[in-house]
Amino acid sequence: MTQTTAAAAPAKRVELTVRAVLLGCVLAVIFTAANTYLGLKVGLTFASAIPAAVISMAILRMFKTSTIWENMTVQTVASVGGAMSSIIFVLPGLVMVGWWLEFPFWESVLICVFGGVLGVTFSIPLRRALVVEAGLPYPEGVAAAEVLTVGSRGAEQTESAVRENASGLWVVVTGAIVSAGYALLVAGRVFAGEAARFIKLPASLGGGATGLGFGMQFALLGAGHLIGLSVGLAQAFGLLLAWGIAVPILTSPDTIAWLTANGIPSIATTLPAGVGAEELASTVWAREVRFMGAGVIGVAAIWTLIKLAGPLIGGLTSALAANRQRNAGQVLDRTEQDIPMTIVAGLSVVCLIGIAGILAWFAQGNPTLASSTGLLVAGGLVYVVVIGFAVAAICGYMAGLIGSSNSPVSGVGILAVVIASVLMLGVLALAGVPADPSVVAFALIVTAVVFAVAVIANDNLQDLKTGQLVEATPWRQQTALIVGVGAGALVIPLILNLLNKAFGFAGGPPGIADEPLAAPQATLISALARGVIGGDLRWDLIGLGACIGVVIIIVDAVLNATTKGKVKLPPLAVGIGFYLPAAVTTMLVIGAVAGWFYDRAIKTTRFADVGRRMGVLLASGLIVGESLFLVMTAGVIVSTGDDAPFAMLPEGSTWPAMLSGIAVFAVLTFALYTWVRSRSAKV
Repeated sequence: MTQTTAAAAPAKRVELTVRAVLLGCVLAVIFTAANTYLGLKVGLTFASAIPAAVISMAILRMFKTSTIWENMTVQTVASVGGAMSSIIFVLPGLVMVGWWLEFPFWESVLICVFGGVLGVTFSIPLRRALVVEAGLPYPEGVAAAEVLTVGSRGAEQTESAVRENASGLWVVVTGAIVSAGYALLVAGRVFAGEAARFIKLPASLGGGATGLGFGMQFALLGAGHLIGLSVGLAQAFGLLLAWGIAVPILTSPDTIAWLTANGIPSIATTLPAGVGAEELASTVWAREVRFMGAGVIGVAAIWTLIKLAGPLIGGLTSALAANRQRNAGQVLDRTEQDIPMTIVAGLSVVCLIGIAGILAWFAQGNPTLASSTGLLVAGGLVYVVVIGFAVAAICGYMAGLIGSSNSPVSGVGILAVVIASVLMLGVLALAGVPADPSVVAFALIVTAVVFAVAVIANDNLQDLKTGQLVEATPWRQQTALIVGVGAGALVIPLILNLLNKAFGFAGGPPGIADEPLAAPQATLISALARGVIGGDLRWDLIGLGACIGVVIIIVDAVLNATTKGKVKLPPLAVGIGFYLPAAVTTMLVIGAVAGWFYDRAIKTTRFADVGRRMGVLLASGLIVGESLFLVMTAGVIVSTGDDAPFAMLPEGSTWPAMLSGIAVFAVLTFALYTWVRSRSAKV
């Protein structure tokens, strides 16, 4: 696409408007709520750019002056607001370690805002290197640009584009209704929400325990569709390593006897004799195998940073050169006009001052840390700047490589909390301060800030790729990103408190329903912080996972070289397969395979491109529908005090509910894909 120069730009460009910002903020609230629940339930969030773009075009079509760039603004505000929800991979850890009983509103908001704005400012210097020059695919950014191009008002718009836009909105809505309806029946105990089976292997296979299951949740099916076959199969490989190899070996009587004889700690030795297969396998996976996954993810994140050294330096050089041109009075091409570096630096300084205030307030409020406030604040700021900029580069690169939904920023969070905890121990040793729970909490707050930087940088560069393809003005888009950060930050503590009161988190006060949300990343990150600072972290398991990660990196490189990029084994995706619950990973894989079959079935048709976009919209609708229903369920539980407000049947009908649920889930899945294919053919 030919870039539009400043001289050729129209006199009035409808792009960053009040109505676009307001609509974007409303959608940001909706997608943030959906993503918050999904992340706490299954450890994944989804990119909301494409459904936001479709909804925006359907609404702004009522205004004759609406343009593709105004829809771009709505999509940008909405998508970054949804991305902000990924902070829930860290913040619940403060409840899990017993430091918070609930989520203080302003403290949570400011952590999100200051970290999120830094994510925007830190990623601006990377735009040229990673978006313009790196040649990364940015799958979601490109897909969003396609949706905007075919659906926005313009002289070149065809009748088929109008029909596609209308059909796309109906696909999102229908997917959401079906997903929410099925979730209602699960909540009513008509269908089971999960099918699982645990077994003890025969002595010939070691005698250990293992299990397999899948969550019958349309949100997971949609998320699997979005991650794609390559990442889905990599997660399946991680699942196989965890539940097909690691768990059976670590639960084997021979292994337990050998570990005991050699004085090596094992959680299996602490369980009662004759414990059931489910408790044995689940406990070993949760307390040991997931730490191997953390090692895989940590090594993969470091490897990504090493590969990014060149583009990182190139992006900084390019940004500084553009700033010198601007200061010299040279007019930059409109599509190269970022927020000036002087303003970027000023915003960054303001955010760092705010972060320093949060850290100082926290340290002063704790007798153990008060005497070392200055040292802790200085160390925290240096950490946020150095590690924050590094993770902005890592996450931006990963978003460009495999997409925002697939980019496992939680892996960066795991690496960040380990580094932060180790540095905290060093600082406290210098100050002669003993480690206690307040130290763990301080490390988690610093990590939360860095994580906010990571998740926004992860989404920012994806959005900027969309903007590049539709010739949006970068500085206007970056301004919209900052607005989106604020919109997402304001709603997150409200949703977290609602879910905390309704369901609770492991380690925190029980919820009304007393069904603690899994929050897998927050659970792992808080366990890592406690382990490092308490001195009982299983470095042996993390080290073993790191060795596995190195092998996977080598295998991935060999596969890339021998197949010319056609076959990949993303190490971060393999790590996710280790530490997500088996039922979650299995359904994600099923969703990835279902999406692949759907795309393959329409590949040779005349409506292949339309059908592919419709498939993405269906997946997004499935995620939004179930997630919003379950957030609403939390509200009903809190307001009524009833832990099962939608129950239609008594507890106990497990097998009939499971079998009927499997059958209905499969039929609905087939029917939805068939219906979407039919609608695509009519566009």
